[in-house]
Amino acid sequence: MFSIALFEPEIPPNTGNIIRLCANTGTQLHLIEPLGFSLDDKQLVRAGLDYHEYASIKTY
Repeated sequence: MFSIALFEPEIPPNTGNIIRLCANTGTQLHLIEPLGFSLDDKQLVRAGLDYHEYASIKTY
C-alpha cells in the first residue's frame, strides 16, 4: 500500500485535491502539523473534503 505525506501543508485547495486522489486510489494520507489552515477551511472543503470519509487521513 502506498502512502503520501504532506509536511506542513499551507495551501488548502492543493491538500483537498490530494485528499480526493487518496480517496480514489486507496492511498493513505499523512498530514504533518502545523497545517497552514484548519481542516474545516472552506477552500479545503470545496477542493475535496467531501471525499474525507473515503480517505484514510492521519494527522501528526
